[in-house]
Amino acid sequence: MLATMRKQLRSHPALIPLLFFIGGGAAMSMMYLARLALRNPDVSWDRKNNPEPWNKMAPTDQYKFYAVNLDYSKLKKQGPDF
Repeated sequence: MLATMRKQLRSHPALIPLLFFIGGGAAMSMMYLARLALRNPDVSWDRKNNPEPWNKMAPTDQYKFYAVNLDYSKLKKQGPDF
């Protein structure tokens, strides 16, 4: 398969940037999925020791990927402890 791909790339060099960007997009999407699976408080990998991880989040913990106008260090807790 790699030999066929190498042959096609030699005969059609315009495909090189296309494959580069498709590979980069696939890698970035896999990294984002891994980040969602490992860092999101809605996902619980250990149900025995931590059944509800969203309750242990402090109000200053930033779990969003990108926050535009929100400074998480200045937030205060608005609800009761459970």
